[in-house]
Amino acid sequence: MTDTWPAPLAAAPVTGRVAVPGSKSVTNRALLLAALSGGPASVSGAPATRDTALMIGALRALGVPIDVDGEHVTVAAHDGLRGGGSVDCGLAGTVMRFIPPAAALADGPVHFDGDPHARTRPMGTILDALRALGARIDGSGLPFTLEGTGGIPGGEVVIDASASSQFVSGLLLSGARYDKGITVHHDGKPVPSLPHIDMSVAMLRTAGVDVDDSSANTWRVAPGPVAAHEWVVEPDLSNAAVFLAAAAVTAGRVTVAGWPEGSTQPGAEILAVLAEAGCTITPGTDGMTVEGPGTLLGVDVDLHDASELTPAVAAVAALASGPSRIRGVAHIRGHETDRLAALATEITALGGDVTETDDGLEIRPVPLTGRSDRPWKAYADHRMATAGALIGLVVPGVEIDDIGSTSKTIPDFPGRWAALLS
Repeated sequence: MTDTWPAPLAAAPVTGRVAVPGSKSVTNRALLLAALSGGPASVSGAPATRDTALMIGALRALGVPIDVDGEHVTVAAHDGLRGGGSVDCGLAGTVMRFIPPAAALADGPVHFDGDPHARTRPMGTILDALRALGARIDGSGLPFTLEGTGGIPGGEVVIDASASSQFVSGLLLSGARYDKGITVHHDGKPVPSLPHIDMSVAMLRTAGVDVDDSSANTWRVAPGPVAAHEWVVEPDLSNAAVFLAAAAVTAGRVTVAGWPEGSTQPGAEILAVLAEAGCTITPGTDGMTVEGPGTLLGVDVDLHDASELTPAVAAVAALASGPSRIRGVAHIRGHETDRLAALATEITALGGDVTETDDGLEIRPVPLTGRSDRPWKAYADHRMATAGALIGLVVPGVEIDDIGSTSKTIPDFPGRWAALLS
């Protein structure tokens, strides 16, 4: 979309019930494991988002027979991965970090590229690790070509995964298909978003893979088959965050349907953050309900393990009655955009008082005002766009320059947002 999108202003407390699409993180792991199993396998509840489409396109480029019927994806039986194709990573971190370790099993060259900003995202860690494990790769970042030889020795590798947990997950997910399996040792600052690695480990075990994560900063995957499975994807709790936050900032009441009783998704941490902001959290048979307070409180939160929540939490903090601090998220400077700089710039442009720190943001309460001379910039980042929509519920005149970027993880976000306000 090239036209700006006027963010709807909430004329009253937002109340309603919303069903959010399936988890992108679970979906793309399930699709890859289904492909590595050799099929037949299936994934139900896969959201019709750009990231899902990019993963399906990548697997098809490796010769995997895939059929898509709405949110149900079927992987037919096949005899392995093929080379000779090209993979479009778009801006999907799960594609650019998960598919190269699988492509090392292909029987020919595989070329990788993506959106312009994807070429600036950290890739050296995963590519150097694959070289150390026996792969041949031309390049140190997008675009690059991996020369698949039909297999890879595997074994032990030491990496610094402090920039992204996806480096670990990407290696683990394909590691069982390597001749020696894989052992990944992390050496560096703490790995961000550890729950995402826990998710990968849990899903590998569901697929019958032997994984040992009993030692800190070390993960061992034994060589062996990946079992075919019928995967069912739970709602994306990180995407749910912005809908629940709508209740928080408008003193409303919003229920997200289908909230799982237990989840490895880091997005579940939004409940604790909103509770600290003064919200009432009520689980029920119909979903998870958040009721916003009369006075929204500032928060002091470490989002190291749930950094994808930072834009939504920053938007809530910008509308709170007291100062807030977000910590532990230095690594999100390397996400779809430098999210810390982007949030500071856009909130400040509305009159906000924001300071970037080494690992986060400090946000102080001041009245915000929409501007006619510049839109809220999304930076082609879906979570920046939804953060702008959240602020626009309370601040008149907020327009977003690229609401279409939300299609990365939420189909028809504008329609879902409008429905919640109607």
